[in-house]
Amino acid sequence: MPSGQGAGTNPIHNKKAKKAKVEEDDDDKAHKLKLAADKKAEKEMAAKLAGKKGPLNTGGQGIKKSGKK
Repeated sequence: MPSGQGAGTNPIHNKKAKKAKVEEDDDDKAHKLKLAADKKAEKEMAAKLAGKKGPLNTGGQGIKKSGKK
């Protein structure tokens, strides 16, 4: 048997200790709710814009010209 193999447990494969559950206060709960609402609004906006074609920021660029002369 080659040396180094099968000689005990590998520390990489040992399970990590579970973290102690931290109690949340009102600020943490409010922050999590805000993040969830922002994520939901972002998904809705992406779904709304998915069907449209063309640039999103129309009007601020002026008239687009082709490269032909």
